[in-house]
Amino acid sequence: MSLVIGAFTMGLILSLLSLGMLISFRMIRFTDITVDGSITLGASISAVLIMQGYSPWIAILVSIGGGALAGSITGILYTRFKIQEILSGILMMTALYSINLRIMGRSNIPLLDVTTVSDSPQKALTFMTGGDRIGLFGWQVPVGDMAVFISSIIICVCVGILLFRLLLTHYGTALRGAGNNPQMVRAQGVNNKTMVVIGLALANGLVALSGSLLAQYQGFADVQMGIGMMVWGLASIIIGEAFVGRDSGLGMTIVGVILGTILFRLLIAIALRWGLNPNDLKLVTAFFVFLALVAPGWFKTLSSKITRGVRHA
Repeated sequence: MSLVIGAFTMGLILSLLSLGMLISFRMIRFTDITVDGSITLGASISAVLIMQGYSPWIAILVSIGGGALAGSITGILYTRFKIQEILSGILMMTALYSINLRIMGRSNIPLLDVTTVSDSPQKALTFMTGGDRIGLFGWQVPVGDMAVFISSIIICVCVGILLFRLLLTHYGTALRGAGNNPQMVRAQGVNNKTMVVIGLALANGLVALSGSLLAQYQGFADVQMGIGMMVWGLASIIIGEAFVGRDSGLGMTIVGVILGTILFRLLIAIALRWGLNPNDLKLVTAFFVFLALVAPGWFKTLSSKITRGVRHA
């Protein structure tokens, strides 16, 4: 049960990364590679501030601001300096590697015996249960793991609702329109380039939030922890779209992305449980992404063949 709780917790934390990528990749149609650097930026800022005695909530807010700043710079490189999308992201991601090292002062910061966002729920659960374990469906789960799980659910639900409400406003509609139909947005008197910058800031702010929570959950921040996260987020979005469909409403799309991230993490956890070598984790992740990309086309083709066969019969 601890494995399942851990997989769900990690999935909820990384779903914030996927929601950020949903904004950049799907809504404003921007191939943003800054993600691999901004998630580490959120983790490094939080780790340093928490180690210096600041509240984890303050560390989270500063991390979100740092990620938003990084996304804004990527957008400015694209809109003001006419640098291609991918190159803009690569430039920022490369710069963030050195920036993260500067922030941390070293390649790794352990977070041992420090205050995290799950401390209050853990104290409450310990008080209610009177021990260090809690019963769940007949299984005994450590109170600490359950506290992190509950904290992740609360944060993820709140972020999902706030994002949903924001994207339904006139401002959010203009943001989505900047990716779907920039000419229409300009005709309405909205600067689509500004919307791209703001969209990337919002997206990378969410990614940095995910990095901040990830560092607190794992108990360390590492300069290499962002490698491959963009692929992870993309796979989660594709799996989520397979759940709810590409043309579903905004609310269902957000829910689908969250569920897709959790499912993807469960698949990885099961593979590790069955003896997968951790060194092969990125390879297996790439394989899952490949399946997520091509499987919908295969199923569509197979369904068409079956339909034609039934008609001929």
